[in-house]
Amino acid sequence: MFAVVLAAGGSQRFGRSKLLEPVQGEPLVRRAAKLAREVCGDCSLLVAGHERAAVTAAAGDAARFIIVNERYEEGIGGSIALAARAVSHAADALLLLFADQPLVTAQHLRALLAAWGGADHDIVATAFSGIVGPPVLFPRSAFAALGELSGDTGAKSILHDPRFDVRTVPFEDAAIDIDTPADLEKLPD
Repeated sequence: MFAVVLAAGGSQRFGRSKLLEPVQGEPLVRRAAKLAREVCGDCSLLVAGHERAAVTAAAGDAARFIIVNERYEEGIGGSIALAARAVSHAADALLLLFADQPLVTAQHLRALLAAWGGADHDIVATAFSGIVGPPVLFPRSAFAALGELSGDTGAKSILHDPRFDVRTVPFEDAAIDIDTPADLEKLPD
């Protein structure tokens, strides 16, 4: 199992790199990288791109492995594909996290892992606000499809692929993501 933190985006709606913004005294990217490492130990990977030097510096030693999506401007699909290809030789599953979901907890990630059970046709996603989305656990059998993603299309198509059974674990706080400075200001202290 590898935990993959997506932290390559350009933060266009935010106006500056949102991943460097502090939440409870820590940059968003460091919080996510620490969470990944807490749950998956050394099997954690950070995908950087926009402002990669500043983002990787902010993640610090919390990120065990770092890869850079040189084509991050093309969208999230390329970052997911790059990560899937990077861990395909070493992982039976990939736990995909977004660095801009600051209220995701280790307890929720462990609940996703517990709900999986190891079957290669099972995907375990988070359910919130009528949505099925990230964080998401993908089994090895989904790596090829993940590795072909491109552009601004995330992995939603794989969640609807009939080859997979999708289980969900409810977690309403996953609905909170940071897209604008106003979103950051709404976070609880």
